[in-house]
Amino acid sequence: MHDPNRNISAVMITYNEVEHIDAVIENLEFVDEMIIVDSFSNDGTVEAIGNHPKVTLIQRPFKNYTDQKAYALSQASNDWVLFLDADERLTDALREEIIKVTQKPNNPVAAYYFYRTFMFKKERLRFSGWQTDKNYRLFRKSKVHFKEDLIVHETLVVNGKSASLKHKLIHFSYKDYEDYKGKMLKYGQMKARHTAHKNVSPNFFHFYLKPGFKFLYNYICRLGVLDGKKGVTICYLNALGVYARYKELERLKQQHAKSTESRGIKPIQKQRDLSSTAA
Repeated sequence: MHDPNRNISAVMITYNEVEHIDAVIENLEFVDEMIIVDSFSNDGTVEAIGNHPKVTLIQRPFKNYTDQKAYALSQASNDWVLFLDADERLTDALREEIIKVTQKPNNPVAAYYFYRTFMFKKERLRFSGWQTDKNYRLFRKSKVHFKEDLIVHETLVVNGKSASLKHKLIHFSYKDYEDYKGKMLKYGQMKARHTAHKNVSPNFFHFYLKPGFKFLYNYICRLGVLDGKKGVTICYLNALGVYARYKELERLKQQHAKSTESRGIKPIQKQRDLSSTAA
């Protein structure tokens, strides 16, 4: 008899992941169900997925990460869900650990963190802020949901106990300089859109001091210096993401001001307080 509480659904969202898609699908062949929600890739990803009959492919427009992941999660048939990105891989040891905990009778854990090993091309990045990187990747569908008010760096809300698995997930995030730069710029811009409603006027502090602190913190305090040239590159690009966030926020505020002006709405000016000049 089928017991959805003991079986595993692998779920992921994709957009233009042809470089990774075959490898990640093959990496997940042990699961009972595999669902991919694709945002209309145009690089051959969809055609590659079609070569894997076990995979259920759903194409859906991308609104933001939280919305897309919440929808993908809702499609899973099993309670245990393994939610990966296309550039992540399970080691044999981690796969066995996943099988063990999901088959454990009366397991009280609702969600598991996976620590990740960050790969710089084909070399391991040991520091630069990534050494303690972890994310929820295995959880019970019935015990979690994605926090709706975040559109980037989505947050999983867990109703129950959390734990961490011992073995690490391999994260092939850095393909080349331009690819990783594009990711950092995209994340920065999306974070700006998320915080555009806040009363923040970007200035010298946001454009230079915050990115500078981000670089120095990861390079010095988080030991990026020990990663050599790789550390310089990663710490710089992560700082660039901070700069991109505030440049996009500045652009959005200017755009809003022009839109308001074009509609003939004048900004409210504070009335001068004359009490201090009264005779």
